[in-house]
Amino acid sequence: MRVGIEANQRAEARATLAPLRLCVFTLKCLPLFVLLLFTSCASTPTHRVPLTGDILVDGPKMIAEGPPRDRVLWQYRSASAAMRRGQFDVAKPLLEDALLTLGGVYGKDAEARKARGLFNKEARKTFIGEPYERSMAYFYRGVLYWRDGELDNARACFRSAEFEDSDAENKEYAGDWVLPDYLDGLATTKLAGDGSDAFKRAKAVAKNINLPDYNPQANVLFILEYGPGPEKYGGGQYDEMLRFRTRGSPVLSAQIKTGSINLPVAPCDDLNFQATTRGGRVMDHVLANKAVFKGTTDAIGDVGIIGGAILANGGHRRNSSADEIGAGLIIAGLISKGFSAATTPEADIRTWDNLPQFISFAALKMSPGEHVVTVEFNDASGSANSKLTKTITVNVPADRDKVVFVSDSSTTPQTQ
Repeated sequence: MRVGIEANQRAEARATLAPLRLCVFTLKCLPLFVLLLFTSCASTPTHRVPLTGDILVDGPKMIAEGPPRDRVLWQYRSASAAMRRGQFDVAKPLLEDALLTLGGVYGKDAEARKARGLFNKEARKTFIGEPYERSMAYFYRGVLYWRDGELDNARACFRSAEFEDSDAENKEYAGDWVLPDYLDGLATTKLAGDGSDAFKRAKAVAKNINLPDYNPQANVLFILEYGPGPEKYGGGQYDEMLRFRTRGSPVLSAQIKTGSINLPVAPCDDLNFQATTRGGRVMDHVLANKAVFKGTTDAIGDVGIIGGAILANGGHRRNSSADEIGAGLIIAGLISKGFSAATTPEADIRTWDNLPQFISFAALKMSPGEHVVTVEFNDASGSANSKLTKTITVNVPADRDKVVFVSDSSTTPQTQ
């Protein structure tokens, strides 16, 4: 009889202590779960800057007051917009500062390292752009150097533009821009060097374009751009895959008219092609691993919560060991769900969204002085869109080349 009483007392003690053990276990796990919950729910502080819709008003405001990680993005956007308005002195320092950041960010940016972690978004890193965006930043800066008569610096920028394009996963598409190589060779020729190697590289990747031989006497270089450039979006279950949306261009060629000159200009480089032929990036693999981790921890969390609930229910809430184990599984499941919620595999889809689709050029020999030039932008049938026609007054100097930059979205009339 005595033995039976002691057994009952021990059973009652275990029943009494079971909830206490569960409470202790819960308290031990709770800080971690709360931390994960806050990590997953907390959003990156936002810098809300009121925007007007005018890029040359909004851009400087975002550069000065917006998130530092977006500074280069707004410098890119503002520089290209300034060039289309003929404000080249505004564009130069923007590109200079952006390229300075670009040159120093590889492997050194703390935010870029954090973005590779499981619980940080790729978009938190300092924006420098995809290879085609970085190439265009160097290309624009090269154009501006040429405008200032600094052909050696222009050539260095065109070479950097090709270098930025050199890391394609499929080597067939590495360094396959036409204009940077062509202008590299032209600058070398004008500097009394041998530009034949660059010319051969440009011809090798030119598709259905008859590139003219270099003419050192041509003193007016037209840089033309038209059509809408690529956009980025996230693909995959968790938007972890960087994808590009290409938009068809209503403009497929251009025409330069001045005096007796009527010169057709075909596109040389297609940014849609450049954006979509890059292959994988290091970050793509990082994001893929994040997506796998997120999916796995989410599934484990579901199993833990459901399994724990079933087990606890099997104990009929009698403070049995099944209750305790079930509660533990539920907590473990919640923790795993917290890990899943905190994992951010989304690709960075910030985009230099005012880039063109096509860039091209023409080189002419023109007499020093003032010339009125008309640039027409043509559709697939070769007909000019009168709404896009630009009138440019070109002042050709006697002592150096003149570079004329015209976009289908340039303001007009304009003097360069």
